[in-house]
Amino acid sequence: MKGLKKKRRIQVIVVAVFALALSTGLIGYAMRDGINFFRSPSQVMAEPPGPSETFRIGGLVEEGTLKRGEGETVSFSVTDGGATVPVVFTGILPDLFAENQGMIGTGKYVNGVFEASEILAKHDESYMPKEVMDALKEQGVYQDPNS
Repeated sequence: MKGLKKKRRIQVIVVAVFALALSTGLIGYAMRDGINFFRSPSQVMAEPPGPSETFRIGGLVEEGTLKRGEGETVSFSVTDGGATVPVVFTGILPDLFAENQGMIGTGKYVNGVFEASEILAKHDESYMPKEVMDALKEQGVYQDPNS
């Protein structure tokens, strides 16, 4: 009787571990397209991602690079003080988007240009996304706006 209970308990544990592993794998598979990794311009230039990889890039809009093209097409460069990446975006920019201001873009890096599908801008004069702040600190060019 004891041997039967022990065998049954082991079977239940094995099935539970298998079910947990399977559900974790399925959740990861389902979320693969929803996960966008953040990169600074320096990281993009050091290790360029593949043209099919969607990721986020963040930094400051470099002064003098904002150019409006035909229709809603806009081009500019984003920098972290160590490297600069050209960006092309077709769409309506946020109202607070400006040169020398923080931004985060989602898109793909194709032929040396970041093709953004979404652009986010800061929401007040002292806000900067944590990822952008960390990248600027790493480059040694971060200046605290509150000081």
